[in-house]
Amino acid sequence: MKHYIAASVATTLLASSAMASGLDRTGQPIGLIFEEGTYAEFSFATTDVELSGNDRTSLNPFGSASGDVGERFNMLSGGFKTDITEELSLAIIYDQPWGVDVNYAVGGSALLGGTMAQADSNAITALLRYKINDRFSVHGGLRYQEIDGEINLAGGAYVAAGLPGGTYNVKVNRDGAFGWVAGVAYEIPEIALRAALTYNSEITHNFVTNESYSPTVPTTTETKTPQSINLDFQTGVAKDTIAFANIRWAEHSVTDLKPTVFGRDLIDLDDSFTYTIGVGRRFNDNWSASLAYIYEDADGDNLVSPLAPTHGMEAIRLGVQYQTEKMKVAAGVRYTKLGDAVAAPGGTPVTNFNDNDALSLAVKVGFYF
Repeated sequence: MKHYIAASVATTLLASSAMASGLDRTGQPIGLIFEEGTYAEFSFATTDVELSGNDRTSLNPFGSASGDVGERFNMLSGGFKTDITEELSLAIIYDQPWGVDVNYAVGGSALLGGTMAQADSNAITALLRYKINDRFSVHGGLRYQEIDGEINLAGGAYVAAGLPGGTYNVKVNRDGAFGWVAGVAYEIPEIALRAALTYNSEITHNFVTNESYSPTVPTTTETKTPQSINLDFQTGVAKDTIAFANIRWAEHSVTDLKPTVFGRDLIDLDDSFTYTIGVGRRFNDNWSASLAYIYEDADGDNLVSPLAPTHGMEAIRLGVQYQTEKMKVAAGVRYTKLGDAVAAPGGTPVTNFNDNDALSLAVKVGFYF
């Protein structure tokens, strides 16, 4: 089954969805640790988001279009894996697990025009995997991540909510912090079966924040990125064909951002489950492909933060891969139907977001040594 099916393009390149649950963009995959021998890979993905809404509330009875508030974002990832001994393997994985890019143009939404949120992240995970025997293995390690961003609140909705001056800005300066990863896997190589359960710890950041209320006095704001659990499964179902699935739970509700002076949560996210099911097929020694369906079920009602105006999603993902003994090139496309939601700053519904979607494209190159 060496270098066998293009399922990897599905799980590592296109796990992202424009504004999936919370700030989640990659799903924190660790599949690299299961590659054979010494291996390195590099990937690039881009997502074009169509995210528009309409103000139709008592605050704005005539209504106004928000315009497209979702902005295109790009992601880089990569990794290196090698065997230290026959039983012990090491992997170093780089990804950009969290992010948001939302911008309500001034002159668009009368209620939210001028509101924006931007956040970027970088993470490096060092993993060890120990094979107990041919069937069972354990894996775990440390993750270091850095995050920064900026949020601006503006528009009639915030005036109505009592925000002094109707505007507020906070810059979240870059902070780095550590977390950990632990998991277990069971394999039957003869039928390409693997089940892996992985826990990712929450990570606590203490950001230096600059608030527009007191721009000359930096404050410290504690924020957590969520703990999560990934269950990955694959098995051969016929010659040159595998079925695969993934279940991911993430506790996004712990990601509060309450700057000291502002004193209220700026994000207000719900926990989520994301389900993936698909099939991979090898056509010949060089070409293979995979097709997957993804569904995300977010907790709570569809009243959401204007900074993440979606609620759940559905997606279809197609990956193709060309491989030789020494390298592989994979490409993928993902279409995501974003769940309808109502932006509700302070709990007051102001803007309906319906019938929005996103298109993601990705490419990955891997080398065996």
